[in-house]
Amino acid sequence: MSNSAGPDNLQHLARIELLAPISVVVPTYREAENIPHVIERLDRLRKEQGINLELLFVDDNSQDGSVEAVRACGHDWVRIIVRTGNRGLSPAVVDGFRAAKNPVLVCMDGDLSHPPEQIPNLILGLETGQQMMLGSRYVSGGSTDDNWGLFRWLNSRIATLLARPLTHVRDPMSGFFAIRRSTFLNARNLNPVGYKIALELIAKCGINNVGEIPIRFTDRVRGHSKLTFKEQLKYLQHLRRLYMYKFSASMELLQFLAVGASGVVVNLMVLTAASDLGATDRAALAGGIGVSVITNFLLNRRFTFGYARRRNAWKQFGGFVGASAVGMVVNYGVAVAVRQTLFAGAPGGLHMSALAGIAAGMAFNYLGNRFIVFRKQSIRPKDS
Repeated sequence: MSNSAGPDNLQHLARIELLAPISVVVPTYREAENIPHVIERLDRLRKEQGINLELLFVDDNSQDGSVEAVRACGHDWVRIIVRTGNRGLSPAVVDGFRAAKNPVLVCMDGDLSHPPEQIPNLILGLETGQQMMLGSRYVSGGSTDDNWGLFRWLNSRIATLLARPLTHVRDPMSGFFAIRRSTFLNARNLNPVGYKIALELIAKCGINNVGEIPIRFTDRVRGHSKLTFKEQLKYLQHLRRLYMYKFSASMELLQFLAVGASGVVVNLMVLTAASDLGATDRAALAGGIGVSVITNFLLNRRFTFGYARRRNAWKQFGGFVGASAVGMVVNYGVAVAVRQTLFAGAPGGLHMSALAGIAAGMAFNYLGNRFIVFRKQSIRPKDS
């Protein structure tokens, strides 16, 4: 662990907690070749450690013989759930945790890249006060397979760096972790996408105390990796959701400002195109403003205030135009007032006054849209 006990002590002390039953949840998709090997490794662990263990495979309707492989094992402590909707590794883990029977929950991959033999050490960390325990590649003693190339290592490190504002653990990308069921049930608004469920739980369960133990992450021997470019894009989408959850006010404002900046670009592009096509200056200016208002509205409705996009778009557009118009009046009024009172006759005063007006207008636009046009409703949608 990052806060670790000596290795000679781990196995002995873990036995105390392992008297309580645990559930190991393994999300799978086309992992039929690996299922017997996962069962074999965990069966050995059960017998050697005397663990009361449930193994739950959560399969995204692979139709590759996974169900038959589980049935063929003949163990009553092994079962499989087949999911046909909302496919994905993270939703599968959430469904598995909800279906699990025992008070301690463990997640691991189905390709045996995570060593099941380290489960007792994960459990020990929970017993010694951690809210979550991770099997980490990046703490002292942890490592990755020798076949990892520079690109894969760099990709993992960048993904970890992007998650740093959400947690300070060394390996938040880990899919090998343990958590108490009671902690999991404290989760608010679970909405995972992609494959980094531990990061979702850290944010949504209010977990501040995470321990890490070193593991050697090995490449799969059987089957094919599910880590595609599409999954990496989902990770960025997932990060955005978590940033919005943890830093909602700041992220909304940043997105609003970014959309405003994009509106300037759109305005200038339309103005230039209209002018090149022979439009009068007034028509070109009006066209640039009109198109940028529309794109700003659409982007804010989709991203900045995405929680409100199911409501009537025409009413929202009317409110958005109204708020923008009042914002322009505020911009002008503040700029004139600042020019007359603070920068009268001062060098550069006109530009400083204009910036003050822009800031005031932008603040009004944001507050008007946030609390009037796209206001949050008191009733939130249920988790999917």
